Amino acid sequence: MNEIALIGKKIGMTREFYKTGQLVPVTVLKMEKARVIQIIDLEKRGYKAVQLGYGKIKNSKITKSMKGYFAKKNTEAKKKLKEYRVSNIENYKEGNEFGLEIFKDVKFVDTKSKTIGKGFAGAMKRHNFGGLRATHGVSVSHRSHGSTGQRQDPGKVFKGKKMAGHMGDKLRTMQNIEIIKADLDNELLYLKGSIPGSKNSEVLVKKSVKNIKKLTIIEKIEIAEQAKKTPDKKKK
Repeated sequence: MNEIALIGKKIGMTREFYKTGQLVPVTVLKMEKARVIQIIDLEKRGYKAVQLGYGKIKNSKITKSMKGYFAKKNTEAKKKLKEYRVSNIENYKEGNEFGLEIFKDVKFVDTKSKTIGKGFAGAMKRHNFGGLRATHGVSVSHRSHGSTGQRQDPGKVFKGKKMAGHMGDKLRTMQNIEIIKADLDNELLYLKGSIPGSKNSEVLVKKSVKNIKKLTIIEKIEIAEQAKKTPDKKKK
C-alpha cells in the first residue's frame, strides 16, 4: 500500500506540545479517501498499475465520456484520477477505498503541492538580487537586474537567465517530512513544519522515497528520558 498516495486539503498550521515542554509547529491536512477505479494489468498495457479517484464532483461538470466511464465502473464521479505503478495488483480490487490507515507504520512522507502565487516579481524579490547602487550615477533603475547579455557574440540572452517574471504557483516536492500524528476519526494528518501552498490547496502525500534512518521527535524524547533514569558512572 506504500506505492499509492492520498490527496488532502491544507487546513492551516498549529502547534503540538510534548510533556518535556517542547513545541513543534505542524501543518494540518484534511485527507480524502481514495477509491480504486481501475486495475491495469500486464496484458492490457504492458505494466501493472492502479487508477485511483479522489474528491467529489457534480455529474453536470464532467463530460459525457467520463459519465459513461464512471457508470461502467459502477462508481460515483471523481474530481481527480491518478495512476500509480504497483508491484502486485492482487492487493487491490475495484471499488476498494483507502484512507489514512495506509500510513499506519510510516514515519516520514513526501508531499507535493503548489506554492503560493506572487504574480510578476522583480529580480530582487524573485532571485534575491542586490540591486544597483543607491547613488553615483544610478537613476530610476535602483531595483533593476542590470546587464543580461554579452557582446555581438553570442548576441543573445541565454535561456534560464535570472530575470524578472512570474513568481510562485509552481509544483514543489518536500521530502522526508515527519508525521507527528494521525486522527483517523476526523481524517486529519499532522505533519511537522510548513508545507508549500495556501489554505485549502491540494497536497499529495506519499510514503517517503528515501529510506532515511532518522529519529522522530517521540523517539528522541524517549531516549532522553531513558538516559536520565540510567545512573552516570563518571559521577560515582
